[in-house]
Amino acid sequence: MKINRRKVLATGFVGGVAVAAHPSSSIAQSDADNPNYVKLDEILDQPTFKKELFSDPIIIESVDLLRYKNSFLCRVRSKEGAVGISVAHDTMSVLYPIFVNRLQQFFINQDARRLDELVEKALVFSFNYRFGGLGIGIPLATIEFAILDMMGRISEKSVGQLIGKIHNTHIPVYQATEWREKPVKESVALIQEAVQKSKAKAVKIKVGALMFMTKDLDARGPAGRTEEIIPLIRETFGDDMALYADANGYYEDVNEAIRVGKLLEDYKYRYFEEPVFFDWLDGAKQVADALSIPVAGGEQQHSIYAFRWLLANDGLDIVQPDHYYFGGMIRSLKVARMGEAMGKECIPHLSGGFGFIYMLHLVSVMPNAGPHIEFKGYTDLPIECKTSSLRLEDGKIKVPTGSGIGVDIDPDYIKKYSVVKDV
Repeated sequence: MKINRRKVLATGFVGGVAVAAHPSSSIAQSDADNPNYVKLDEILDQPTFKKELFSDPIIIESVDLLRYKNSFLCRVRSKEGAVGISVAHDTMSVLYPIFVNRLQQFFINQDARRLDELVEKALVFSFNYRFGGLGIGIPLATIEFAILDMMGRISEKSVGQLIGKIHNTHIPVYQATEWREKPVKESVALIQEAVQKSKAKAVKIKVGALMFMTKDLDARGPAGRTEEIIPLIRETFGDDMALYADANGYYEDVNEAIRVGKLLEDYKYRYFEEPVFFDWLDGAKQVADALSIPVAGGEQQHSIYAFRWLLANDGLDIVQPDHYYFGGMIRSLKVARMGEAMGKECIPHLSGGFGFIYMLHLVSVMPNAGPHIEFKGYTDLPIECKTSSLRLEDGKIKVPTGSGIGVDIDPDYIKKYSVVKDV
């Protein structure tokens, strides 16, 4: 018998529910037979960017990628001289040729009021979808963020006000942690140190083993590590701390993922993130069907139709698009809204750095935001924000309320950057 995981999510109860040990092997309903698809498609058809706030066209005159060492900014300028700035993800150091050769020219001379359409058309322009995932997502998001900043400064509205209704003004966060490659006791000490520094009210740990940073094809991590750290973290932080666990898609066997999920249930963790590889959709559903702990996922997902399938077929309890990887806030918000329609929470993935500022604006317009949002530390860029300290206070960060992203990078620092030419 399938439990009502939606009710579990609503109450926060994650342990002690008896379920069948073997996952269901039933085939998901087709579009024609599953009424959820109609509901989700209605969400996808709804506009996100509020073009009605702008009576006249805002024509994009230039889109520049700026570089200083391995740091990248995007600067967009309208024909009337309005400017927007965004900060690129660290991997732009690898992806900048895609920005310059595949996206930059597409946006020039376009009306920025049509941002919803521009984002979607850019994905298919010149076969750009062939660079699916981070390859096209990060450059596209970088341009979208700069356009949103420009449009916010023109309209004197925050980015959140441009794409939705403000629901959250102070965002509670969890402390994300790594150190999976270290011995358990050392890992726990480092996690304690990070939590003490951030004062976060929740923490996420890693389970399973590393799938990267090694050339050993047979690397599986030290035996028993996951079984040791799960109860030790609960013992260390006590019953009141909200705990989450992330496998980063490590488990190749559904039954093994379920076994670990049940251990997380025993120690009252709040959700189990990415138990199997991100594109194994039916595998995620099998794990979710067998567990009472909510199953989360989506940070690596680059297909909006994959999210559509997972939501229509109850394959995830929590959706986690990454606003950089997924191609921007507009596409990520569509996933959140589909999740809301299905009674699911959205807890966006965060890759770190300046991205937490974009995350704040994105989550500000989510009525179905989770109780804690990911946090990995602050940016090193010299910035000024007049409406928020951008620091954790009582486990929360205040969303900037100024125009655009509400944050200004030191102009003298920007002068260190130079325009990236054709590559």
